[in-house]
Amino acid sequence: MILEFGTAPSRKVIRLLEEAGYEAVFVGGSVRDHLLGKKASDFDIATSATPEEVKCVFTHTIDVGIAHGTVMVMMDGEPIEVTTYRTESTYTDHRRPDEVKFVRSLKDDLQRRDFTMNALALTLSGELIDPFGGTKDLQNRKIRAVGNAADRFHEDALRMIRAVRFSSVLGFEIEGRTLQAIEENASSIIHVSVERIKAEMDKLWKGMNPGKALATIADTRLAEHLPLFPNDVQFLSACAPFETADQGWSALMLAGQFSPADLARAYKLSNREKAFLTDVKMAFDRRQSTRFTIDDYYRFTLEVLLTAEKVWHASHPSELGISVEEMAQLQKQLPIRSKDDLKADGKDLMAWTGQRGGRWVGEWMNKIEYSVLHRHCPNDAEKIKEWFLNEYERQG
Repeated sequence: MILEFGTAPSRKVIRLLEEAGYEAVFVGGSVRDHLLGKKASDFDIATSATPEEVKCVFTHTIDVGIAHGTVMVMMDGEPIEVTTYRTESTYTDHRRPDEVKFVRSLKDDLQRRDFTMNALALTLSGELIDPFGGTKDLQNRKIRAVGNAADRFHEDALRMIRAVRFSSVLGFEIEGRTLQAIEENASSIIHVSVERIKAEMDKLWKGMNPGKALATIADTRLAEHLPLFPNDVQFLSACAPFETADQGWSALMLAGQFSPADLARAYKLSNREKAFLTDVKMAFDRRQSTRFTIDDYYRFTLEVLLTAEKVWHASHPSELGISVEEMAQLQKQLPIRSKDDLKADGKDLMAWTGQRGGRWVGEWMNKIEYSVLHRHCPNDAEKIKEWFLNEYERQG
């Protein structure tokens, strides 16, 4: 059964490396996920062959990170990352090793990895290589640093956030000494780029236990050194679970009472994410005083309304909220979803009045839009014409 691990092209890459006299194994997250009974993906390969030796074995390769030992092998149309066994020196910038040394020992390579559950390897014949007890930690649902936790976090401070992210995604506990090392080294997270932190947070939001992970960020004092993080972590945790990363960022924004612009700037969110946060803030502010109206269902997407309602209900747990089904049904019943759905346009208005275009056209189209949305006028060309001419003449 294990022989079928990986894709056919990735198994072929390992076989060809072995036939050339080198060691080659599957490593990392795909092995971990396989042992957890999850569908594995991103089948990375580690080998005793140097990058130049890898390139000699295969005809189609791409140098994607050759300085750090990684060569992309194109095999039967599939890109396969192959990385040479390596050790690393000190990490002055808490992110990249000052020097990479290629080695022939798989154990030396696995020793540089972040957590025991990620320091696993699987041979093509099905042998599991586990020099640091990763299998036992998986069974015990523990996240444990390889070797000295402080050393691992000094090498790459992002590993502290990764530990918390894994605790959310997998529902695991962070082992005691590893957790203590996070607290003792929390301030070094300032050396990590916001983009890398954001990528980990995107995954954390969608985990099975983001609430507990967020509490860990606060308890270990990581929160004090992140770009923006709310003081009220209990409320933020109460908003969980999150269906999407957008929901998580929205909850963080509202829990911390941050503006969409400030949060977007702090974590370098995309323009789309910033626009989503802006809409959620507007919808949430309206929900504070009333249930959503027909105008809200028309103006905002269902995802925005669901997110605003989720956070509102977390802050009003004893009050009756609006169900997902109710919101979806009310939005579905709208007579139009946008101005483009109207059975009349500005050209019609000019034809009906014999007037040239101008600001008045847009103003009247807004009135027609409102009238049709609120069912004062059916969305029918003749009915709109009748309603418009009547109102136009009456106000003219």
